[in-house]
Amino acid sequence: MNPLLKQILAARRIAHWQFDADLNIVARDRLAKTMPSLGNEPGGSLLAAFPELVGSEDALMAVIRGERKDLRLEYVNRNATDGDPSYWHLMVLADRATDGGILLAEEVSKLARLQQAYNQQRYEHVLLRQHAALRGRFLMDSILGDSPAICDLRDKIKTLSKVPTATVLLLGESGTGKNLTARVIHHSAMPPDAPLVEINCGALPDNLIEAELFGVEKGAFTHATASRVGLLEEAAGGSIFLDEIGELPLNLQAKLLSALESKTIRRLGSNRAIRVNVRIIAATNRDLQAEVAAQRFREDLFYRLNVVSLTMPPLRTLGEDILTIAHHLLAVFNMEFKKKVDAFTAAAEEKLRHYHWPGNVRELSNCIERAMIFAQGTAIDAPELILSEGIRVAAESVNDWSVPADGIDLDTVERQLILSALERAGRNKSKAARLLGLSRDTLRYRLEKYNIT
Repeated sequence: MNPLLKQILAARRIAHWQFDADLNIVARDRLAKTMPSLGNEPGGSLLAAFPELVGSEDALMAVIRGERKDLRLEYVNRNATDGDPSYWHLMVLADRATDGGILLAEEVSKLARLQQAYNQQRYEHVLLRQHAALRGRFLMDSILGDSPAICDLRDKIKTLSKVPTATVLLLGESGTGKNLTARVIHHSAMPPDAPLVEINCGALPDNLIEAELFGVEKGAFTHATASRVGLLEEAAGGSIFLDEIGELPLNLQAKLLSALESKTIRRLGSNRAIRVNVRIIAATNRDLQAEVAAQRFREDLFYRLNVVSLTMPPLRTLGEDILTIAHHLLAVFNMEFKKKVDAFTAAAEEKLRHYHWPGNVRELSNCIERAMIFAQGTAIDAPELILSEGIRVAAESVNDWSVPADGIDLDTVERQLILSALERAGRNKSKAARLLGLSRDTLRYRLEKYNIT
């Protein structure tokens, strides 16, 4: 071998073996002798020393005859004596001195591990992107139905998925799926690790909402024995879902508006401004424009929240989608109750299709769950679907109500309606909430508001 080539190989720590035309090793350098995981004694077979070359005999002979420039094998894996694998690049060249060839071996274990780490990260990145895409499609499919209203809703959510910072206001009757829609909006636009924090503004007393939203510093008030992060701060980098935003007290509406405008908050008992980058998704079953006119909701906060508004369609307007949702709920409760009720009778479908559904999807879910509990056969029939027809009559006649000439006290009327609903429901709060078309948390808030025990 050329002496200069030997010096270059030694400087690069590249070991080499010389072999003859019969593929027998005739010599090896000093570095090769220190590598027990490679090579063989002179006189041994090249293919025995390097079994990775088995099957490449024709290519080896082509290199020896000069018909091919070289033969290369990259990242050949050998088990080292310490148990850790080593990796090598092998190259075969022609060698005129032996009428055979020369095999060069360069250890690339460090490079191989870096390449493995890179490939692993790339693979995980691809999986993450695929997971995000699948998750987005799965969540979008959870909004069931093919009616024009549902298709329009899905189209708007797809558009919003490209604008992950847009503030969204969800409007519509109680039970129409505002919570589900908020989750779909968040997960379709945000990274998988972005937090989604939910708070029901009507479920907490006034004196706790501020601490929940903005956090508390130790010693801010009597029982503040430790500092606590607020939900707005907890949701940084993701979304916060403010359900029943219409129940938020006026003084906190002003503080929330300030936080949205400045993107900063201050914990209770602190003067330090904390910057938060959070997407706001709010929901209400109230007519916020009417609340603004009645001065129960701040106009400036309404316009700040009403960047993009989505109105959830009532169940009674969805036509055949009612049956689509009903069959989905049937499958869900089959799994939950371990039953095999796989259909509704024609009479049951007719009953589901023509009921008014004042409680919307929540009422439909409760109706089917109740029927599933007592179902004995493989299909649910009309008599098994117990519907609150009295609510329908009340809902249809509500437009006949009018304000007396001398006016009324709205709080008094609301209090009497709540008392009446509780009496009709046998003091069952969940049933009373359904009679009033409210969530149980909203009813609890109103019970506290009117001091009803």
